[in-house]
Amino acid sequence: MLAELRGKGGDVCRQAKAGEIRCPLIVRPTSEDVVTGEIFGVLEALNPRWWISDLLNAALGEERFRRQIYRQLEIRLWDRQPAFPRYLVPWSEGQTEVDAVITWENPPTTVFVEMKLHSSLGAKVSHHNGSNGFPSDQLIRNARVGLWRCGWYDEERLFDDRRDFVLVLIGRKRGERLVDSYRDPATLLDQLPNDQRIPVLPRLPFIGELGYADVARVLAANKRHYNRAERVLVARLEEYLAHKGRPRAP
Repeated sequence: MLAELRGKGGDVCRQAKAGEIRCPLIVRPTSEDVVTGEIFGVLEALNPRWWISDLLNAALGEERFRRQIYRQLEIRLWDRQPAFPRYLVPWSEGQTEVDAVITWENPPTTVFVEMKLHSSLGAKVSHHNGSNGFPSDQLIRNARVGLWRCGWYDEERLFDDRRDFVLVLIGRKRGERLVDSYRDPATLLDQLPNDQRIPVLPRLPFIGELGYADVARVLAANKRHYNRAERVLVARLEEYLAHKGRPRAP
């Protein structure tokens, strides 16, 4: 974070920009993974009571979650999910890597976070190019995998292990059209193979979006609850997100 803010992140060479080689720079200003690490590095240091519900409610546009103590809270970055079952989609699909997964157990809840920097959501994902009549963008894939992993597909399971599920896109700014589209339950189900095996969806809305400025605004609003060290972290993250939220120079 400080390296980028103080202009020490450097730049990639011509060959790296052209994709001819992979640049070994420690800080890559264009990397979504770097931003993911910075944001969640700060969030993990804060008391979750003061940010989880606030961020999720801001993303969803409704007061869906209340502030609470989160039992068995876990945050996993770049978490690989099992391959989606072949009997549920007309193609073979590999593992899905979710940028951030947040889980807790009171009640059982899973949150998938998809991070973006300068690029929009990928229209094509590995092992699926959309040729089967169903969309293959990253958001619908995360929604489908999350619904399956959280038990919303009607399958014969030994135990009823259904979990609440939320999917949040965090990008430089709001406005991703696919978020608005998939927030409509009829549209979402129409884009999912074997949608008849999803008798009910999680409590609506469960798909939302945040811009970097939204993340900074929510965290800043709760500064009165932080200790001094936490306030320093949040202040630096605010500065960093403002820096990353600026349009990329041509």
